[in-house]
Amino acid sequence: MPYVNIQITDEGVTREQKEALIQRTTLMLVEVLNKDPATTFVVIDEVSTDNWGVAGELVSDLRKRQAEKRTSKK
Repeated sequence: MPYVNIQITDEGVTREQKEALIQRTTLMLVEVLNKDPATTFVVIDEVSTDNWGVAGELVSDLRKRQAEKRTSKK
């Protein structure tokens, strides 16, 4: 009974993209480990960018800085 938890930031991931993640993750476990898809669980947690950090910074601050850089280049 595999359980896979996928954590992503809450930045506009569509329902279709989530379906693809669930389908492909399940397929991978079937192909690689010969697991029964009926007993394979995939959970997607969407985490606020204020609650996710990279390199010691909040992702929300990184995204803001990236947006400012793009704006200043125009």
